[in-house]
Amino acid sequence: MPIISSSYQAPLALRNGYVQSIYPTLFRSLDISDLQRERIETSDGDFLDLDWYRQGSQDLVIVSHGLEGHSRRPYVLGIMQEAHRVGWDSLSWNFRTCSGTPNRLPRTYHSAATDDLHRVVAYAHQQGYRRIHLVGFSMGGNLSLVYASRDRAWLPSSVVGMVVFSVPCDLRASAYALAKRRNRIFMWRFLRDLKVKMATKSAQYPELVSLDGYDQIRTFREFDDRYTAPLHGFRDAHDYWQQASAGQYLHELAIPTLIVNALDDPFLAPSCYPQEQARVSSRLWLEMPKHGGHVGFVTRSGDGHYWSERRALAFLQALDHSSE
Repeated sequence: MPIISSSYQAPLALRNGYVQSIYPTLFRSLDISDLQRERIETSDGDFLDLDWYRQGSQDLVIVSHGLEGHSRRPYVLGIMQEAHRVGWDSLSWNFRTCSGTPNRLPRTYHSAATDDLHRVVAYAHQQGYRRIHLVGFSMGGNLSLVYASRDRAWLPSSVVGMVVFSVPCDLRASAYALAKRRNRIFMWRFLRDLKVKMATKSAQYPELVSLDGYDQIRTFREFDDRYTAPLHGFRDAHDYWQQASAGQYLHELAIPTLIVNALDDPFLAPSCYPQEQARVSSRLWLEMPKHGGHVGFVTRSGDGHYWSERRALAFLQALDHSSE
């Protein structure tokens, strides 16, 4: 499919990738009062916490959040509100350690933990939905892409389309981009939040997880070498990045997919924009707005929606109509 010309026009004051990346965190607040929390048990003895927003539709959107996010972040709730507006049900889920309740096992989450995404999708499929649509942000976008490509054999027949935003398709390149001086405020915040998770795991499993020297960690390479890789069966950070990067699997996509990566995203390196794959794939659309930052795409509108939310649902609805 050709690369799509983007319709996104950033407000004049927000035509900067750093501002776009920070603005929603500081100035956007959403709340859905009638979300229904549900906990499902996993086959390995742990659990996943889900949030449902139902209205009796046969269409469902499943939203996967980003690194150190959770199921009620504004960008997640924005998608759920837009799905509700068009008459669809929605479900957001929390990666392990992200729901506010410590999980039971040593494992946490990572960019290729497709077994957990599959648990959520399979559970939703069992509820009888006719069509299931996936939406992912940042790390959740990479996870969704790996699920629908490398692990495409797991997809239930009800999964029909996907939209992902701000995706680090090349984890190694993205990790090195975040390690640059200009991104140190983002890197500091991620490591600060991850320390809380590692402290909990250290209290649960002191023989496996130690916080000794944590404050000397400055990059994802150091963090992934010390924690992500050994806790999840990878040799080291580079082995993890190699196996978990979605870009290498895009030629195997099993469902129509839209990737939206802003050109001014401070988290993404050039290799995170899969232009060649989009040109030759029959299932991949790539949209690269000039502005938007990382999970930004802010719109100054009276109804409070962001462009990314309307864009996601428009793409998924078009797939529905083309299949009828």
